[in-house]
Amino acid sequence: MKNEVLNKLEKLQEYVKILNSYKKSSIQDINEDFTLRGAVERYLEVSLECVLDIGEMVISKEGFRKPETYKEVIVILGEAGIFPIEFAERFAEAAKFRNILVHMYAEVDVGMVYDVLQNNLGDFDEFAKYIAAYLEKEEK
Repeated sequence: MKNEVLNKLEKLQEYVKILNSYKKSSIQDINEDFTLRGAVERYLEVSLECVLDIGEMVISKEGFRKPETYKEVIVILGEAGIFPIEFAERFAEAAKFRNILVHMYAEVDVGMVYDVLQNNLGDFDEFAKYIAAYLEKEEK
C-alpha cells in the first residue's frame, strides 16, 4: 500500500504544480479560454481523485468504517487522527467540489473554480504532509 500511496502523492504534487502555473490567469481568461478552463477543471478533478484514492487506501488498510460518500473519506481520516479535525471539516468540502466537477461540468461556476485555484491549492500540500507523516509513523 505504501508504494501506491507514494505514487499517488507524487502525481498529486505534479498536478498541483501544474495548477499553480495557472494561478496567474485571470477569471476572465479562464471564463473565455475553454481550453484553459478545461485544463484547470481537469487538473483539479484528478488532484481530488488522488486525495480520495489515498484516503480510501488508508481507510481500507486501517479497517476504519466504510465511507458512504466521498466527503466522508476525508471526515473519517480526521476522526481517526490522520489529520486534524478542523482540516478534515474544511477539506471535506473539496470532495463535494469533485462531484460538481465530475457530474455537473456544464454547470460548473467559473467563479468557484477560480476561487479554488487562487485560494485552496495549499490544502493539497497540507493533505500530502499529513499523509506523509502517517506513512512515517506506520514504518516505526
